[in-house]
Amino acid sequence: MTDEQQMHSESPQAEQAAPALDFAPMTTPESPVVVDPAAPVNMLASNTGEHGSSAVPLPASAAVLDDTTVEQGLARLDPLTVRPRISSRVLCVVFALMMAAMAAGVWWLGVCTEDGQAYDDMVWSHLAERLPDWLDPVVGVFTVSLVVQIISAVLAVGAVIVAIVRKRWWLLGQSAVFAVLCFASSLLKQLPRPFIIHVEAPEANSAPSGHTILAAAAGIALLCVVPRAWRALTGVIGAVFALLVGASVVVGKWHRPTDVVMALCIAGAMAMLTLAFTRTSGMDEPGKRASSPTVQIVGTVMITGGVLLLAYTAYVIWQIVPGLELSAEWCIEGACVSAMTGVSGMALLVFGMTLAMRQITLRR
Repeated sequence: MTDEQQMHSESPQAEQAAPALDFAPMTTPESPVVVDPAAPVNMLASNTGEHGSSAVPLPASAAVLDDTTVEQGLARLDPLTVRPRISSRVLCVVFALMMAAMAAGVWWLGVCTEDGQAYDDMVWSHLAERLPDWLDPVVGVFTVSLVVQIISAVLAVGAVIVAIVRKRWWLLGQSAVFAVLCFASSLLKQLPRPFIIHVEAPEANSAPSGHTILAAAAGIALLCVVPRAWRALTGVIGAVFALLVGASVVVGKWHRPTDVVMALCIAGAMAMLTLAFTRTSGMDEPGKRASSPTVQIVGTVMITGGVLLLAYTAYVIWQIVPGLELSAEWCIEGACVSAMTGVSGMALLVFGMTLAMRQITLRR
């Protein structure tokens, strides 16, 4: 058989063995190709130009990716999916230092100055008789130490349960450290209280208020572990609880007003410091992120209201300073009102800032 005959005899087999080439249609003005933008596209498919074609099988080594590889990939796409912003952590540290400085300043003004001791003693002596009648039953409930301890324990246990159910182990550890720091602040009661003027209240140092720190710490712990949908409501409940406890310990003559304000500042400082050591991000996954109007609105209202109340408190105290040295009768009303607005403003500010910083460090 000649070579030419052999080539003719093999040509049908060659035609059958040759794979059919599937070229994508070309777009021309006469016959444009319209592609559905909503059609699924497989980015791992073979390069045939078709949408939704079958994917090229991955090697066995790439079938399962470890957590480190996934985190590195997400970090390249969006760093917030893995770690919170560095600026958020720095801001937490700044706020922690500010609140610690406020606590130290309140203690110095109330303990180490003549006007401060006179102001504390005036409120301590007359607040109970100046309290509105409708508020007496509410405050009276929280003058029972056991009630405050039980409610605080319920909030703290609830925080632990929520953290375990949501599997937020690092956040659970943060809450434990936060509780230890707040408990350690009770050592500040060993600070000396100089004798400057004669007062009716006990001369021993009573700052900071342990019951107020307990109430605020329990509320903050629960605020930091609940899901975003419940965060605003939890912040309001925690602020109201801390406010009622703080007012009650002054009405019951357990503490001076500066003790309560100092306690709230310490709880806020410890909360900010704890949030600064957030390890992983709770930012929502890409494609599932949504704004949190309740957190934004409630947090803004609480912070703004707290700042305004504290500014009003400072103004009233500035007005009554000339009469404090003489224990003037006309100063009593202003002292009692400013004490309650000061405690209320600090409670709102602490929980409002915790709500805001919790949102930007751990979103979910």
